[in-house]
Order: sequence, then structure tokens, then C-alpha cells
Amino acid sequence: MRSNKFPALVVFLSLAIVPHGLSATNQSTTSLKLLGTSKIGSRASSAGTENGFEFRVGPDVDSSIAPARVPADHVPKPAGNAVTTANSGFFGFDGITHFDQRFAGTGIYTNTQFSLEPPDQGLAVGNGFVLEVVNNALAVYDTSGNRLSGPTAMSQFFGLAPEIVRPSGPFGPFVSDPKAYFDSDTQRWFLTEAVLDVDPTTGNFTGTTGVLIAVSQTPDPTKPFNLFRLDTTDNTGTPDHPGCPCLGDQPLIGADANGFYISTNEFPLFQAGFNGAQIYAMSKTTLAAGSPPPVIHFRSLNFAPGLPFFSVQPATTPPGGSFETANGGTEYFLSSLDFSSTLTNQIAVWAMTNTSSLNDANPNPTLTTVVIDSEVYGQPPDGQQRPGPTPLATVFIPQIFGGKTPPTEKLELIAGNDDRMNQVVFADGKLWSGVNSVVKTPNGPTRIGIAFFIVTPSVSGGTLAASVGKQGYVAVNQNNVLFPSIGVNAAGKGVMSFTLVGPSFFPSAAYAAVDAVTGAGDVHIASSGAGPDDGFTGYHFFGGFRTARWGDYSAAVAGPDGTIWLATEYIPNKPRSVLANWGSFISSVTP
Repeated sequence: MRSNKFPALVVFLSLAIVPHGLSATNQSTTSLKLLGTSKIGSRASSAGTENGFEFRVGPDVDSSIAPARVPADHVPKPAGNAVTTANSGFFGFDGITHFDQRFAGTGIYTNTQFSLEPPDQGLAVGNGFVLEVVNNALAVYDTSGNRLSGPTAMSQFFGLAPEIVRPSGPFGPFVSDPKAYFDSDTQRWFLTEAVLDVDPTTGNFTGTTGVLIAVSQTPDPTKPFNLFRLDTTDNTGTPDHPGCPCLGDQPLIGADANGFYISTNEFPLFQAGFNGAQIYAMSKTTLAAGSPPPVIHFRSLNFAPGLPFFSVQPATTPPGGSFETANGGTEYFLSSLDFSSTLTNQIAVWAMTNTSSLNDANPNPTLTTVVIDSEVYGQPPDGQQRPGPTPLATVFIPQIFGGKTPPTEKLELIAGNDDRMNQVVFADGKLWSGVNSVVKTPNGPTRIGIAFFIVTPSVSGGTLAASVGKQGYVAVNQNNVLFPSIGVNAAGKGVMSFTLVGPSFFPSAAYAAVDAVTGAGDVHIASSGAGPDDGFTGYHFFGGFRTARWGDYSAAVAGPDGTIWLATEYIPNKPRSVLANWGSFISSVTP
């Protein structure tokens, strides 16, 4: 799911750069529920016949998709990065496709998956394994690209009822927004996904929501996992959160030496509203041992009265990297500050200190934040794509109308979503991340580009300070790059994963090296798209408005040898389903 940001009339922020902490009244303790155990299964023996074309509609919290409307004089104007197909130190292979996820599942889960867009890419690497997760399936590979387990339906993995028993139910819970992480410290694999319970007869939401958490029992992800559930309904506390029962949208994850962290955007499920970011902190080692730890919940995280923060991204640390051990252990976060979906020139840096207390019976971490100046970034437009065959639009939809005039479907645009902060890595004493942003390259109109930030944080005497050490843009003249994730190894060598698409390119998997001194290098094509996106979400016949869902995020992580592993959405030359043709591409790059 892609949640809407809180609206406000702000263009450029000019507030004083002053750190502030969160009141103890904004902090409470909750718990996890232990659900049992599970294991990633084997691949379905055959896909069977595609006899159901159902797709699932999520909660109405998605933002409207519209072109960026900002003063042209203020839009970033980067020179643009060169594009190359020369890929030294590169290896890659195809990951899960929409066809794979649609037909994932065995036994009672056979042919029970909805068609879903976008994939929401998750990736974790360690001990010779590569774990991939998307909406809504997961698989395990070796580092040569051989599939070892899966694709397994996420509902099957978490022990939920199937998404839909065709043709008309019953229905299982709505799950979305998966994430994956391998913790080299505990040698455990972590998976998360948002869950919304439904009435099995109607499929309507019941109001209870949560985040599902899976933690492997061993260093091998093909072996069993322990399963937990974190409640995010937030209508049983004192006081209740406004408008709840609520949804914890797009769970974001991170970890330091002591804790495992989940951040969500909270939306009332049955009425309009936004309660801002929620942060949950829990003991990493207790989870790794298979027990449910106490959970510290930080809420009411407001930039200003009535203006809540959103998408506060926790950081992870690469294998061999140094955790921040000062101040009783510190976990860092980043978030963007474009509250008005226009332009801004500041970001927020966060620090949770005393994280070692998460291992105690009564944890007592402290959360502070500071706003710092940055380069300009802002709401991206949607992206054009290169024309090509679109059989869903030109063949399947007209066939349904049986000779009658079908709706006129145009080549879809690719959703640029918004400029929220993407995944954060704490490596070499710095925080690395990036956002989608409107840019104007030479000889072209506004396009989707990437603004990236390399930030140096510190906490001294309880005061958080931070500064941007390096920042810049990734952009391709006349084309679009979007949904960045920066993987960084312990030596501070980074590679950014993203999609390249535009009038010159079908949606392609791409990457660029990122350095704390020189910035971003050339754009390398990891795997060229085989055609345009031809998925159901952008077509009027399926309730779309010409813009197809894409992303909502990519993934990039460092392996134990310092190699950077990447995964992102693109259009492969592989078997497709009727309703969608997206796929993922997984690659490794030696920086």
C-alpha cells in the first residue's frame, strides 16, 4: 500500500534546526503474540489454469496520483547521469514475477492468490542464501541464482486463510508491504508484512490490523521460522488513537546491536485521517531466541501541532559494520519533510538512545529528532514509458466486450508515488538514503529523478546533531529513474538500485555506484525491460486512471563479502498472467 501524506501549506521549510525529544506520554509498552512456526515451502508443481481474474482493493489511504505542480524555477536541474550497459563485477538473475506470485501456493492454497500490483520488493542476503519477498510470495535462492525454496504464498507461510477460494470465497486476511532483513549479528532472518483481518464471507475489513513478524530459528532460511503478530489496531489503549481502529501502513524495518524496529504510518480504517508515524522497538536477541519481547511504542510524532511526521525509516547496519554503541546503544532513522507534496530543502534525522534497555524487563529507550538543511527535492510526476505491445489493453479487454466498443485504453504512465524516504543504511558512521524527486534534466520536461543524502549523525550529552556530508541527484536526460535503495558495505562503498524507464526505455532494472566523496556514478542497466508495463492498475476498465502502480520500493543490501545485492521491479521476457507482466531482477555488484 502507498499511504497518503498529511497535507499542509508548506513549500520551503525555514524552521530553526533545533533537536527535540518525545514526551514520555507519547510512549507506551505493548506486546507481541506468538503465532507458531512455519517454513518456506516448495514451488507449486504446476501453475494450472488462470480461471480467476480477481484483484484485491486495499484500504482507501492511497494518495492521488498527479503530475508535480511546483514553481519551475525551483525544480532541481541536475546535469544527468550517463547510461551504460558495461557492468564490471556484475551478476544477476530473474526473481519472482507476477505470474509466480499469482500461482504461488500448494495444497489448499493452490490458485488462491489475488493479482497484485505493485510488488513491494524485499531482499535479504547472508550465509550463501538470497531471500526475496514481494506482494505476496517469497522464495529462497543460492548466490548462483538457483531457487531452493518457494515461491510460497505469504498467506500460506504465515498460516493465514487463503486470500480467496475461487470462485466466490471464503476470503482470507489482506496482507501487503513485505520487508526482509538478515541480521549478521544474530544470524537470523527477519520478515514482516502488514495484515488486515476480513470477514471470510464478504471479504470486508473487520477493523483489527497488525504487523506479522517471522524470525528464523537458524541461520538457514529454508528451515523453520517463529511467527509473531504486533497489533496496530490502536483502539484499546488509554486513550484510543483518533479515528481508530487503524491500519499500520507500509511497515518499515531496521536494527541495531540491541533492537529490531518497525515504523508504520497510521490511518483510521473506516474514516478519513492520519495519525502520523508510529515506531515500535523490541529486543532483537529475544526475538532471535524465539520469545516475544516487550515492545515500546512511540506515537504522536508531530513536526508541529497538527502536522505529524510520516515514513520514519529505521536504519540497518551491513555485515562487518559497526553499530552505534554510545549512549547505551543508538538506532538512527531518517524521514523526509515534504508535507505539502511540493518542494522542500530539509530532512529529519532521528536517534533512539539507550537501546540496550530493550533487553531488560522494563525497556526505557529515548527518541529525539533534529531537522537539517538539504538539497531541494519534491513531489515527482508520473513517468512516461516507451511504447510497445500491450495485450491486456488491446486484446483481452476488447474480448470481454464481445464486439461492443470497449473503453479506450492508453499506454500507461508509471507511478512516481511521492518523495518519502526510502530504506536507510548506517555504515561507515553515516546514514545513506534517497527519495523519488521531481527533476528537470537538460532538453526535457520535468521527470522523475532521485535525490540522495549521506548524513553524519552524532549524539552527545543527550543532544542529537547531524549534517549532510554528501548529497546529489541521479537523473537520466529525457527519462525517469525511481524507487532508490542504497546498499552500503562496512567499508562505506555503496550501490543504488532503481528502475529506469522513459520514452527511450521499457521499465528496466538499473543501478549506480554511490560514494561519500564523489557522489553517484553512471547509470548501469542490469537487465533491460522487454516491453512496457501492461498491468491492470492503470486501465479504466479495472478502475484505474492511466497511471499504473509501480514500486512501491526496491531493495539493496550488502553481503558478508562486501558485495552489494540489488532487487527491483522491471518487465521481463517471461511468461505473464492475464492481468500483469511485472517481474523482479536480482543482481550483485562488486563496488
